[in-house]
Amino acid sequence: MPQLGLLHGRVWASLLGKLLRPPGAVCIGAVHSHSQDFDIAGQFDPMIPDAECLKIMCEILSGLQLGDFLIKMSWKDVRHEMVAKKGLAPEVADRIGDYVQCHGGVSLVEQMFQDPRLSQNKQALEGLGDLKLLFEYVTLFGIAEKISFDLSLARGLDYYTGVVYEAVLLPTPAQAEEEPLNVGSVAAGGRYDGLVGMFDPKGHKVPCVGLSIGVERIFSIVEQKMKTFGEKIRTTETQVFVASPQKNFLQERLKLIAELWDAGIKAELLYKNNPKLLTQLHYCENMGIPLVVIVGEQELKEGVIKLRSVASREEVAIKRENLVAEIQKRLSES
Repeated sequence: MPQLGLLHGRVWASLLGKLLRPPGAVCIGAVHSHSQDFDIAGQFDPMIPDAECLKIMCEILSGLQLGDFLIKMSWKDVRHEMVAKKGLAPEVADRIGDYVQCHGGVSLVEQMFQDPRLSQNKQALEGLGDLKLLFEYVTLFGIAEKISFDLSLARGLDYYTGVVYEAVLLPTPAQAEEEPLNVGSVAAGGRYDGLVGMFDPKGHKVPCVGLSIGVERIFSIVEQKMKTFGEKIRTTETQVFVASPQKNFLQERLKLIAELWDAGIKAELLYKNNPKLLTQLHYCENMGIPLVVIVGEQELKEGVIKLRSVASREEVAIKRENLVAEIQKRLSES
């Protein structure tokens, strides 16, 4: 996980679920289902929290090892934003529209700075100045090569008020010949300075910027990759299953699983008094649980526990006092 709290004195919130949206907001092509959000709220100097959000997005996507990615960056509804909200003359906004088919880094921003029809307009210069500042910050963060200024990007949510961005995975040469997995963007976000104030009775303005990681889409990508490499998809982190072949052994199973939990081993059992052994073993195979510990009448008499490998079905008898150490050793080697 990325190290949060890089900026002194900022207010941040990491929210599970969906970013709060006003009634009637429509999401078009955005990360909108089963997402993990990160937001920074408060009044700060321009582009510092925006740059950190981009840094966090890069750290998360790099850590997930999904492959190479690119973050496209623009601002909300370019021409409308420039004419209706920034007060630019229509002809100036149209000049900006000439750049919509372009994409690049700070050099594109510099090119727009040199355009006389833009450089003579105060509002246009302010907007370009913010973008140039943002590129300076992401360069200091070491992520400039992951950011592309792309005016053709238009996020569909109507509460964005400034910079918007979304991350897409780049196909590898091998994937170019295969049918692509059409999942859209895997992360997205932007600035939404007016949203929080809509829910404040006094209408206090709280500038905000944030990002959303598309968990469901990332799961789809990971699932496809695992299938490609023939890896079994596990839906549980359980390392050891506690089983018994006989009836009336619930108490022994509970004592044994408590020992494993206390040792930091992820263990589980069936919530039944007398489950059949075959049912318990089938459960482990279906869930991909690697190890099973089995306690029964014979094991209690001999002071041992059977340790079974689910993959090989090999069983060995381990002295009970050595069980935790043996399990930890096997887990460390797997």
